[in-house]
Amino acid sequence: MAGVITASEPSWTAPFTGLSPRQSGKLVTALRREGADPVRKGPPWSLPLEDRVLLVAAYWRTNLTLRQLAPPFGVSKSAADRIIDNLAPSLALQQRKRFRKDTVLIVDGTLIPTRDHQVAEQSKNYRYSTNHQVIIDADTRLVIAVGRPLPGNRNDCKAWEDSGAKAAVGRTTVIADGGYRGTGLVIPHYRRHKDEESPSWKEEHNASHRRVRARIEHAFARMKGWKILRDCRLRGDGVHHAMLSVARLHNLALAG
Repeated sequence: MAGVITASEPSWTAPFTGLSPRQSGKLVTALRREGADPVRKGPPWSLPLEDRVLLVAAYWRTNLTLRQLAPPFGVSKSAADRIIDNLAPSLALQQRKRFRKDTVLIVDGTLIPTRDHQVAEQSKNYRYSTNHQVIIDADTRLVIAVGRPLPGNRNDCKAWEDSGAKAAVGRTTVIADGGYRGTGLVIPHYRRHKDEESPSWKEEHNASHRRVRARIEHAFARMKGWKILRDCRLRGDGVHHAMLSVARLHNLALAG
């Protein structure tokens, strides 16, 4: 159909996926290898896999409603809905299960405004949000794992374990901020009393800690360029699938 958005036109790929045509091709190949495009009974999909991936990525990137998004792709609203429901779990990041002995990870929680009040709670940003524990590799800056979403009023030190993030990394060294006291993670030195003076070596260590930990803040900034993570309208596991999918696309763009 003329005048529609399609993956066969390379100029559409970068704006909606953040990937080059080559990276997008690698993603589609990987999805086929993982079984994301099986032969199914009944009528075939109205779009090839390449265009379905582009549609889902465009949904994550723009956060348009399906009524707005479907016409540019030449499909109906219900067809776009089925495509997203079917393909979003396949796009999800597969967390790494094994780590080198010298691997250093960084964890932090981020709040995603979420309209499904069954999974969200009012948080410090005064909006109904979900708390997502995100773990990145301190060296490569790639997202390693994302914990299950928890209500946004849950403290990071509690969410670290409850979300499954702790179990995902095992005994690997993990850096975190001061909100993770009592978890056994590597956190900055803190003063037990407000009038206590810290020795210079502690101040130097904290400065080094801040420089390294800032890498996860940079990762959050890049990931939240995807507007679905600024106001998620999805219900149930939708916000989790969106977070995992954006993490995978972030990794592909970063790895080159």
